[in-house]
Amino acid sequence: MNIAVIGLGIIGGSFCKAIKKYTDHYVIGINRTPETAQKAFEVGAIDEVGTHESLGKADLVILAMYPQADIEYIEKNGSYIKKGAIVTDASGIKRAICPQLKELAQKYGFVFVGSHPMAGKEKNGFDVSDSELYKGASFIITPCGAEQGYVDLLADFAKSIGFGIIKITTPEEHDRMIAFTSQLPHVLACAYVLSPCCPNHKGFSAGSYRDVSRVANINSKLWSELFLENKEPLVKELDILVENITNISNAIKSENKEELTKLLEQGHKVKESLGE
Repeated sequence: MNIAVIGLGIIGGSFCKAIKKYTDHYVIGINRTPETAQKAFEVGAIDEVGTHESLGKADLVILAMYPQADIEYIEKNGSYIKKGAIVTDASGIKRAICPQLKELAQKYGFVFVGSHPMAGKEKNGFDVSDSELYKGASFIITPCGAEQGYVDLLADFAKSIGFGIIKITTPEEHDRMIAFTSQLPHVLACAYVLSPCCPNHKGFSAGSYRDVSRVANINSKLWSELFLENKEPLVKELDILVENITNISNAIKSENKEELTKLLEQGHKVKESLGE
């Protein structure tokens, strides 16, 4: 296939590098800053520095920008996309953008299939993109009404560049689960490192500190958009977290060892039952 990747940050850049390493597809790289696209070409991550006009020869278009930027790009350039081509996104939210992209697909004649690669790093940009980023990772697909053949094609493509798990779901379930598995840990990490103790952690910290604080090295602009676009599921998870922390805090304040032990054991049993 001819594959156009729009946005050559860590996610888009890693798609390009993985495609070039593991497949024979032709990769067109399109980026807001031409210098980044040129760098991708020079290191062999893409076959061509593209423009919006290059979309006309792409069989698959991967949108790897911020969620609303994906929408704006297609609104502006959708007429250049080849009829029948597959367009997918790599966004961490789905309910807020899938209906709009599906509507644009009907307007311009392409096929929209939502997706979300469950991989990343604490740092951003093309320079930290990696052909192995998706090795064994989960690739979530939200078909959004697309025919099964297109879903299968996208799933096969994902497997070909290293993804190990293909998960098919709805935008609603995606956003509900991502609020818990991805967004909530980022909120927790940021809140955790805001403690006045954090700057003095060296010499007092080991694995627990690293595990909890790791994702606080956050792209604040992107994650603010993701949090707000997924407000209801995320706030629900935050309320549950606050309630659980409050219960543990109250047990400590009241020196209620029996209640504290019970709460901690509940968490232990949940984690143990998952076998992880």
